[in-house]
Amino acid sequence: MDFKKENMPRHIGIIMDGNRRWAKAKGKPISYGHKEGAKTLEKIVRYANQIGLEYITVYAFSTENWKRAEEEVKALMLLLQNYLDDYAKRADTENIRVKILGDISALSEGMQKSIQNCMERTKDNTGVTFNIALNYGGRDELLKATRKIATLVQNHELKVEDITEQVIADNLYTKGQPDLDLVIRTSGEKRLSGFLTWQSIYAEILVMDKNWPDFEEKDLDEAIIEYQKRTRKFGAE
Repeated sequence: MDFKKENMPRHIGIIMDGNRRWAKAKGKPISYGHKEGAKTLEKIVRYANQIGLEYITVYAFSTENWKRAEEEVKALMLLLQNYLDDYAKRADTENIRVKILGDISALSEGMQKSIQNCMERTKDNTGVTFNIALNYGGRDELLKATRKIATLVQNHELKVEDITEQVIADNLYTKGQPDLDLVIRTSGEKRLSGFLTWQSIYAEILVMDKNWPDFEEKDLDEAIIEYQKRTRKFGAE
């Protein structure tokens, strides 16, 4: 696909919605939908790397998802842990850097070890940065950033009048990364659900009716082409 290289989005976010309803529509268990969704994710991230995308962030598990059935949560966590372990093993063959955005302290010890190992093994890769929002919530991220900044002020390491947007950005999970240019949400839902609240303020939003397991490389192509047709105003008009 020939894109306008001068107008490529640097950072694309994907809210991978529809795994559960996709599975139900096929008469399959919910876990099957999540497994197929994971296959789709691997395919799309590899393609994003091939086309030269700099950053891609996916919403894997929100702070609110703990409300789901215990069996589903356990199955999803196991799937994610296996996914991270697999990426760590392939770190030398795929030039993809993996980062986790979210509060990992609430996760199992095994999951935390897998996260640390995967990030360590892929940290020097120079291809696409693949962010996985795991146990992530937009308000929770801002709350934690606020507490960090308040502690700096309390310890006389920062003055209140020196708190800027950059200071806030530097205390988020995405420190050093550009804001989102484009957010894609599958399954037709029209809301952000707390996805990168600060970073998505001027992102273009594209809703697709297909469920995540049906998402293909050509859908990412079409999303980028649609993005390139839009005029970003950043509040100027």
